[in-house]
Order: sequence, then C-alpha cells, then structure tokens
Amino acid sequence: MERNKGFTNAGLLGYFLKGSLAIFVLSVAFNIAVTFLTALIPQIISFTVDSVIGDSPAEGVFLRFTELSGGREYLRGHLYIVAAAAAAIALVAAVCRYASAQLNNYAGEKMMQRMRNCLFSRIQRVPLSFYGGHRTGDIIQRCTNDAQTILTFVSGQLVPLVRLVGTIALSLAFMFMMDPVLAAIAAAFLPVVVGYSVFFDRKAGKSFKKCDEEEGVLSAYAQENLTGVRIVRAFGREKYERDKFERQNSYYTGLWVRLERFLALYWNSSAFLTALQLMTIVVAGTVFCVRGTLSAGDFIAFISYNTMLIAPVRGLGRIISNLAKARVSLGRLNAIMSAGEEDYGEMKPLSGDISLRGVKFGYGEKYVLDGIDLDIPQGSTLGIIGATGSGKSTLAALLAGLYLPSEGEICVGGKRYGEYSLASLRGHVGLVLQEGYIYSRTVGENIAAASPGADAEDVRRVSRIACLDGSVSGFEKGYDTVVGERGVTLSGGQRQRLCIARALLRNTPVTIFDDSLSAVDSATDADIREALARERGGSTFIFISHRITTVMDADKIIVLDGGKIAESGTHAELLERGGLYSRIYAVQAGLPEEAEGGAE
Repeated sequence: MERNKGFTNAGLLGYFLKGSLAIFVLSVAFNIAVTFLTALIPQIISFTVDSVIGDSPAEGVFLRFTELSGGREYLRGHLYIVAAAAAAIALVAAVCRYASAQLNNYAGEKMMQRMRNCLFSRIQRVPLSFYGGHRTGDIIQRCTNDAQTILTFVSGQLVPLVRLVGTIALSLAFMFMMDPVLAAIAAAFLPVVVGYSVFFDRKAGKSFKKCDEEEGVLSAYAQENLTGVRIVRAFGREKYERDKFERQNSYYTGLWVRLERFLALYWNSSAFLTALQLMTIVVAGTVFCVRGTLSAGDFIAFISYNTMLIAPVRGLGRIISNLAKARVSLGRLNAIMSAGEEDYGEMKPLSGDISLRGVKFGYGEKYVLDGIDLDIPQGSTLGIIGATGSGKSTLAALLAGLYLPSEGEICVGGKRYGEYSLASLRGHVGLVLQEGYIYSRTVGENIAAASPGADAEDVRRVSRIACLDGSVSGFEKGYDTVVGERGVTLSGGQRQRLCIARALLRNTPVTIFDDSLSAVDSATDADIREALARERGGSTFIFISHRITTVMDADKIIVLDGGKIAESGTHAELLERGGLYSRIYAVQAGLPEEAEGGAE
C-alpha cells in the first residue's frame, strides 16, 4: 500500500518544469535574439568611426548599407541615419527583452504553482513515519523558502544563463576577429574568474545547507510555540520560550553573518580581477593603436565587447555560486518528493469480523505491541484498557490502517489489511482521538469536515448523539459560531464531543474511540455511550480508555500490559478473576482495601 517514487535532483527539477518548460524555452529564444542584436551595436560604432567618419573602406553588410544610404559622403553628413539604424536595432532588442521577461515571469509562476501543488499533494500522502522524523516548521520552510529559492534560480538565473553564455561567445568571437592577441589577453582572465567561482561554490555549499537547516529549526520553534500557546501561558513559560527562540535566532544569524562575510570576500575579489582585466585591455589596446595594428573604431568596439563580456562572466560566477544554494534547496524538496507515498487506491465497502493474529509492531527495534491475538465480531463492542504506554493507541492506529503490522496480520472479512486499498480501510474505520484537531471554522463546518455533503439536520443529529447540541445551542450564533485555531475557544470536553460528532457523521462500519471521552464527566460519558448504543445499528464500536466505566458495558474487554493482552473477558468475568482489571477497578472505585487484597 506504499509506493516510493525516487527522483534525482535533475529529475525532480524536470518534474517541476512540466507545463512551463516550453514557455521557458520561448523566453530563452527571445533572450538569444537580444544577445545577437546587442552584439551588433559595437560593430555599428566601429563602422561609424572607421568607415564613415574615417577613411577605412566598408566591408560586407556595411558596404551594402553604405551604398543604400547614398554613399560615405552622404552618411558623413547625415550621421543620424547610422544613429537611427542603431536605435532601431536597440528598439527591437528592447521588445525581445520585454517578451522574454514576460514569458519568463509567467513560466516562473506556473512552475511555482506546480511545485506548491506537488509538494502539498505529496505531504498529504507520505506515511505517518515521515512526520516522526521531520518537524512541522521544517516541512513548511521547505515548501515555502526552498521552493522560492529554486524558482529564483531557474527563472532569475538559469534562463538568463543562455543569454550570458551567448553574450560571452559572441563577444569573444568579435574580439578575436578584430585582434586575436588582444582577445587572447582578455580571455586569459576568464578561467581565473570562473575557477574562483567554482571554488566558492564548493566552499559555500555546506554553509548554505546549514543555514537552511537552522532556519527550519527556527521555524519549528515558532510554530510549536504558536500551536502550544495555551500550555506556554498556563505554565508561565514565556521567558523560557523567548530565550530559546532568541538563542536559536542568534545562532542562525551568526551563520548568515559568516556566510555573508565569505560572500563579500568573493564579490570583492571578483571585482578586483575584472577591474585588473579591464585595465590590462585598455593599456594593451592603447599600445596596439599607437603601433597601428588596431584601428580606433575597432578599439572602441573592442572595449565595448570587453565591457559586455565582464558582466556575463561575473554573472556566470554568481550563477555558479547560487547553484550551491539551489542544489541544497532541491535536495531538501527531494527528501519530501522521494519519500514513500501511500497508495490510496479505489474506495470499496468492507464488512465482516476483524481478527488479529500474532500482531507485532514497533517504531524502532523494540516492539510496542508483541503478539496480539484478538477477534472482534462485526456489530460488537470492544473495550480496551491499560496503563499509559501499554500500546492502546498503537493498536487503534493499526486497526485504523494508519500503520501495518511489523509481523502478523490483521484481517477483516477474512482478507488481510494489506489486500485492501487504504481508501477502503480508512473509509471502513472511523478514529476519534483524545486530542482531535479543530479547524478555525464554524462549529458546523468542523463537524461536517469529513463529510462535506452533510446537511444541517445530519450535523444536529450526530451532535445530539455526542451530547454536544445543548452546548452549541447556548452559543450566540449556534452552529455558525467560529471557533479559534485548534478549538482554543472550546472546552476540552466540547472539543472531544465535536470530534465524536464528526466521526459519527461519516457513519463508518467500525468506529474507534481512543480515550476520546477522557475530558467529559462520568454522567456525560454514560449518556454518550447510551446514545451510541441506540444508534449503532450494525456498527462495531471500540472504546479505548483509562476509565473502567467507559468500557465496562462492552461485549468484550481486553487489558493491555507491556504490549501484550494480559486479560480478556466481560466486566463480570474480569472482576471475578481478581487480576489486573480487578485491581484497576478497585482503585477507581475508591476501595483501597479491596485493591490491596487484589494485589496480593
């Protein structure tokens, strides 16, 4: 029931680019046109200086341009013609640049939309074990900051990379045509600048990764503090939480300060190298002009091409350096996208008895449940009781299909859980947790969250079963009352009853109440169980509780101890045996003498 779709970083980038790649390619095409048109401007300047103002003969396309414009003398007297030609080329280049930017931005937004959708869809389907190893704040940080880092790299740097490479290639080509020696001097600096960028990339990669990881820790601290605000206030932990956040923030800031120092060293060193290169070209070019091996027009054009060359080379270094950060972010998203994915499959109705044979399960090397054998007839009521850590909630999670056994098998209707789709299993079993999640919506919307098609009468019906209707009717806006985030405006008992009503609205064949009556008083507990018994039909109810009164009316009760079934039977049978169940009952009934006797 679990799939694993592995990606390489390059493969993941290609996956995110589906639907936007063609638009990016079109943007690149306009970028290439901009590069070519921009490279023509220095040639026009050289032609103007040498062949229009000067006396050098025009060649090639410029000879044809001179003839069509009325000859050299006419052009010399009407230089605006040459200026108009250069302006026309610049205008076309500007239009192409605008089209490239618009297409690039549009493709970038489509890519970001796909990244968000893919990441959210994947985190909905990763196994629960994934969340055990990752903090919520870190997952959020990956899906926001890291996704933005990748978009910035692709849209803001990778796409322009084609123009940078094209500019470098065309500039060098024209420079070598004008003066191979001077061009060789200019080109000699390029490996130094690029090599230094590669060196920086290797040095900065680990720092970028560390910064991203620590930002995830910082986000997790903030998220945990906000979601646990009631506990923080109740225990007066504001100063502790603030100090913890400030320590992490200070550490995170220090990492970035050290990284920025390294960045400053890199950019200033790079600026020094490019300035040195330009100074060398100006000095050497001046010498060549004095000797007569280089014309004034070519020297001006050469300086223009060299200026055009310097910015792309430095930009190439920036792209290479930012590649480290993008690679780290891509790897962090890959950890989500390559995680195992639960295959929900097709929803099919299930029915029948549930049986467990030799079920073992552990989150690590140690088993939480060890050798569980249990039969739960369809339409019956099972009570599960035991001390904290005995495996009650783990058993509930296995029955709900949230996990599969490490060993043994769970069957329903004679077929193993693994033979059913997850959609069928989770549509077959309803689970009410002790701390159910409440959305920041109205009471009615919270109850109907798992059954969007339910009408108001259905919502009220299940609320009456859960003994919630009376409380809600007392609210000023009734079922339209908006509750705070995580149900902060409701009492603990009201939150539990709301979650019970939500589960009942699904009308699943099996419903598990995992200590979900712990926050209600005994009288309300009894009223809810009585209402459930009236409305149950053929449903199977499983009550997990620390409170014996919650499970005592069940058709069968099991007592878990250390991950094993210590006792099983009805309430009367278990009391008669005088074992663990009897001792728990004596303690809860306030009979210490009887408890002591049972313990002996």
